Amino acid sequence: MSDPLLDIEGLSASYGQAEILFDVSLRLGRGEVAALMGRNGAGKTTTLKAIMGLVQRRAPRLVFDGHSIGTLASYRIARLGLGYVPEERRIFTDLTVYENLEVGRRPARAGREPWTAERLFRIFPNLAEMQGRRASHMSGGEQQMLTIARTLMGNPEAVLLDEPSEGIAPVVVELMAEAILAMKREGVAVLLCEQNLAFASAVCDRAYVIERGHIRYDGSIAALAEDETLRDAYLSV
Repeated sequence: MSDPLLDIEGLSASYGQAEILFDVSLRLGRGEVAALMGRNGAGKTTTLKAIMGLVQRRAPRLVFDGHSIGTLASYRIARLGLGYVPEERRIFTDLTVYENLEVGRRPARAGREPWTAERLFRIFPNLAEMQGRRASHMSGGEQQMLTIARTLMGNPEAVLLDEPSEGIAPVVVELMAEAILAMKREGVAVLLCEQNLAFASAVCDRAYVIERGHIRYDGSIAALAEDETLRDAYLSV
């Protein structure tokens, strides 16, 4: 990967005195979907928060789209085109689906077709059917898709997506996979934190495995799925 969109070397992060990440390095190509996998507590969510500047972090190299972001505030990182979808669904429950999308609207990026509600409704057809519904009257999976759609309204180049398949119905998991593949076709890069290997295999080409704050695997998702020893060591519960 000669010119990665996201290029991280030696990332460490902590909560107060508790060190969580140790020398994490990873790359995300333009338009690529990659998985960051591991058990609960392995450091997946902290990695995303560290990239976005939401926890104490340090790294000799933390670059997004040619910009050094290691000392930038979260809102400035977002304005550069890096979206973040946390596991907890941070939506405006008193607003409708359509209103939630409008809250996320940002100017289009040069040379790229802007995201609109209409474009998003083609990717998330279930949201189109409930665009006038208050977000408080949606299921957890529907709220998760709304959060992703609202992030796309900011016209990001890449999205950090935390545990999108966690705790949602199987039929919604399928819709989520289709949506991520649609994002990939549209050229949006995705770094996906995930525990579900089947889900990750359906949407990703590459995978990283993190365990106790260290990257233990960097390679193809197919090779990871076939390596029983590796799966048992770092992914099995």
